[in-house]
Amino acid sequence: MVTKAGKEFIDQSGRPKIKSNVNVELAIDAMEIAPRIDQMVLFSGDGDLRSLVQAVQRQGIRVVVVSSTPTAAQVLRRQADEFIDINELRDKIGRDPAARLSRSSSEGRAAREQRHTPRHLRNSPALRGGAGRDEWDEGD
Repeated sequence: MVTKAGKEFIDQSGRPKIKSNVNVELAIDAMEIAPRIDQMVLFSGDGDLRSLVQAVQRQGIRVVVVSSTPTAAQVLRRQADEFIDINELRDKIGRDPAARLSRSSSEGRAAREQRHTPRHLRNSPALRGGAGRDEWDEGD
């Protein structure tokens, strides 16, 4: 799993917005691991990722897209080998909001990320915040 904090800004009409370029990192990671996988599960509804899906499919990889039906781009849904509405998974992957609130507030984000990051990815420069990771973000 790749996560990245978004940058908050105010748009021209005065509304707060959040921007992230995680799609670039996601595409690079996906293309790097493509020779070693048979199937990719993409949790996104962003139509900009259709080209990525198409590229990994050309390598013989089956792509499942998981997103919310109303927000998933039609081009991404059509390109995927299978589309799953995340709402259909709520009972399987969802959590009781009360259980989430009862977690210890002293448990830090880094500890949670380390616990949920697969061992083989824990030393990844992208997850460590390695050099050059955010160079293209300057001036966004």
